[in-house]
Amino acid sequence: MTDLSAFPITAKWPAQHPDRLQLYSLPTPNGVKVSVMLEEIGLPYEPHLVRFDTNDQMTPEFLSLNPNNKIPAILDPNGPDGKPLPLFESGAILIYLADKTGQLIPQDAAGRYETIQWVMFQMGGIGPMFGQLGFFHKFAGKEYEDKRPRDRYVAESKRLLGVLEKQLTGRAWIMGDAYTIADIATFPWVRNLIGFYEAAELVGIADFPNVKRVLDAFVARPAVVRGLDIPKRN
Repeated sequence: MTDLSAFPITAKWPAQHPDRLQLYSLPTPNGVKVSVMLEEIGLPYEPHLVRFDTNDQMTPEFLSLNPNNKIPAILDPNGPDGKPLPLFESGAILIYLADKTGQLIPQDAAGRYETIQWVMFQMGGIGPMFGQLGFFHKFAGKEYEDKRPRDRYVAESKRLLGVLEKQLTGRAWIMGDAYTIADIATFPWVRNLIGFYEAAELVGIADFPNVKRVLDAFVARPAVVRGLDIPKRN
């Protein structure tokens, strides 16, 4: 049996199946990227819930795996050269899992890098900007009388949706006919923007029919349905 005891995180979240990939996460837009990916590729894994309401992400055990105290993070007992690999940052994890299994990323070099560029587009633009919009629209920021910060992020979110809309014109998915990690990275955030953040009208989502079409296709996938609820909240 694989021994993961050298990793402090397993003291707080014991591995019942140490031979499987260990996922430390929460069903947020960034968190479900990895659970959806794992469901899509069929790689055995064991999910562990990292509770923000009890500051699990700030514990020494979690920080030993991700010093940036963010979810998701993984510990793959079957990493490169057969050695365990701890990894954080959702985009990096998506690329790693795609490479590990040869799934959901083009095998030709050009297609691979084009896919990665769209993953980076989500990580550098869509995620941070949609997140800021959510803060100023739904959370504490909504109490600010000065609406200029909110409007700044609304405008940038619309611009990013426009970029995505253009890319999706005449395409089934971001990369064309093939569903890839670019879609897995992006559409949990689009879903969150118009659902949890309740910002559909604010960003004029009706003006982006291709984004809506592909979002509907994304959330209809059985692996996505499962992955959006992993790890289950207690």
